[in-house]
Amino acid sequence: MAAYLFMRHKVADYKKWKSVFEGARTLRRDGGQKAGQIFQVEGDPNNLLVILEWESLDKAHKFTQSAELRQAMQQAGVVEQPEVYFLSEVTSVPKP
Repeated sequence: MAAYLFMRHKVADYKKWKSVFEGARTLRRDGGQKAGQIFQVEGDPNNLLVILEWESLDKAHKFTQSAELRQAMQQAGVVEQPEVYFLSEVTSVPKP
């Protein structure tokens, strides 16, 4: 089954954050990211939920501990320590 990284954090400016996030695409891909989604909390566009699929939880852990990620988050204007969860998919829910 798939491995996921779930992050919730606040940023100063979503557009600036998104630009840095997109610029780090190669860093994430080379680190093992396969796919992902970004969500904004309704009424608070700078409060983000990011769910990224990884090749393995080990690679997701390594990525979150990298100096490159810390630097990118600082550049992107992350304003608080993110909540981070490492998730293993246990089952898929069929469409209703």
